[in-house]
Amino acid sequence: MQSCEISSDGTDDPLSSGQRTPRQPRIVVIGAGLAGLAATRVLLKRGFTDVTVLEASDHIGGRVHSIKHGDTSLELGATWIHGSNGNPVFHMAKDNGLLEYTTDGETSVERISLYSKNGVAHYLTNVGKRIPKDLVEEFSDLYNEVYELTQEFFQHGKPVGAESQNSVGVFTRDVVRKRITMDPDDSESIKKLKLSMLQQYLKVESCESSSPNMDEVSLSEFGEWTEIPGAHYVIPAGFHKIVELLAQDIPPHTICLTKPVRCIHWNHSAQHYESIGKRDEANRDNDHNQNSQDPYNRGHPICVECEDEECFTADHVIVTVSLGFLKHNHEAMFSPSLPEEKVLAIEKLGISTTDKIFLEYAEPFWSPECNSLQFVWEDEAQLEQLSYPEELWYKKICSFDVLYPQERYGYMLSGWICGEEALHMERCDDETVAETCTELFRHFTGNPDIPKPRRILRSSWGSNQYFRGSYSYTRVGSSGGDFEKLAKPLPYANSSKSPGLQLLFAGEATHRKYYSTSHGALLSGQREAYRLVEMYHDWQSAESIKPKNGVRGQI
Repeated sequence: MQSCEISSDGTDDPLSSGQRTPRQPRIVVIGAGLAGLAATRVLLKRGFTDVTVLEASDHIGGRVHSIKHGDTSLELGATWIHGSNGNPVFHMAKDNGLLEYTTDGETSVERISLYSKNGVAHYLTNVGKRIPKDLVEEFSDLYNEVYELTQEFFQHGKPVGAESQNSVGVFTRDVVRKRITMDPDDSESIKKLKLSMLQQYLKVESCESSSPNMDEVSLSEFGEWTEIPGAHYVIPAGFHKIVELLAQDIPPHTICLTKPVRCIHWNHSAQHYESIGKRDEANRDNDHNQNSQDPYNRGHPICVECEDEECFTADHVIVTVSLGFLKHNHEAMFSPSLPEEKVLAIEKLGISTTDKIFLEYAEPFWSPECNSLQFVWEDEAQLEQLSYPEELWYKKICSFDVLYPQERYGYMLSGWICGEEALHMERCDDETVAETCTELFRHFTGNPDIPKPRRILRSSWGSNQYFRGSYSYTRVGSSGGDFEKLAKPLPYANSSKSPGLQLLFAGEATHRKYYSTSHGALLSGQREAYRLVEMYHDWQSAESIKPKNGVRGQI
């Protein structure tokens, strides 16, 4: 475990600007993902020296998790840089030579994944037939047309009809089904096939949204998520290179690994020192840098209690934990409890699990032009919500992408599954998942001789106690405003005589426009760090014009 020493005041205080000022503010950042590292990096660069990062796991990066694979990496977490124009992650990667162009045009052909620049997706049915390419393209055009309609409700203020139940899934299914069934040129068998393809497209959409199913995604808010223009990129050396860049100027002793937080006692919560009586005197003695000039003359208003019973006092805490973690732990994590408005935002917003399943083969069983295998269940044409009992979890696997180029990845497939079914998958052992996927391939390709993979690797974001999900979405009943409520610092301005900006909140689920993305996480961390930079800049400015020796200052 790395050192957790709390830095003392230096004689050259970069915040002093030549004025006699109080001690350095003590700042604790909870979480060493992109948001936490970005916040810490800004604070250190702007002269804050008393910063400590508490990371629950044994490594930094959060939901970035790259696994070494030969000369490249497999990404269990963040994979793509979504858009280039003004994307801070893109510019970090570009400036450090990490990029590879990954799409043919300025937007990705498919909204969830595209490893290959060329090739064609193979849509296969559970009776072992491949759907003709022209039929796939015809249906895809219809689906994409309706997808564009889902954007209009937010972007153009289009009223949401009661029949849609304000659900992307309900609306999309109803509109697409009506258009399919009313088409006079299609036979009944073609119509059934298209209706089955609709279900597969909605599974793909659910994986992209990290929602259990699209019925839970808000139609009125769906168009607010903002896509950064420009091409999509992968980082061949691994997305963890972005993590390393963010961390490279952070002194190692600043980050404390395997340091999960039990409770944040904030706002001078009732006798918080007494409420954590196991705290030893040595920790209390760490408060050596308090003096009469302390702007918070009652001392540090916050005490962060860790699971190992070590405690850290602070003036400010930047909380970057995931929405899933907050849903499971906010009641125990904050003392006093979070305000009702913030609790409601946590409860309303959605987060689910999207997992990947990597399968490696000695030789490909797919043809050279194939860039993905898409699973279409013909018996699901008329189903409503797509949820399955635990023993049928595999029916939620929507597709497998062929990793490209083969020279880098070998013969590797990347599968996608989301929702409760992803949690069921996580509870299975590797052998069971490998066998299940093999049976799927045999049925959908009609080839009974497909071998088992020689290697399997998969993510488990849903059962990870420090994440409890992959990323956030606007659930039916929530709005973009809930992301802003989650981001709002505590205590609320003008609602308390206590010091402001005690608790600040960052992470992808606190960015209204870019939630669910790596750039949203990074920008949110920078946003909260700059709140503190501006606060202390304003405070220094006020100090510089204070009257001295009882003489009123001239402005």
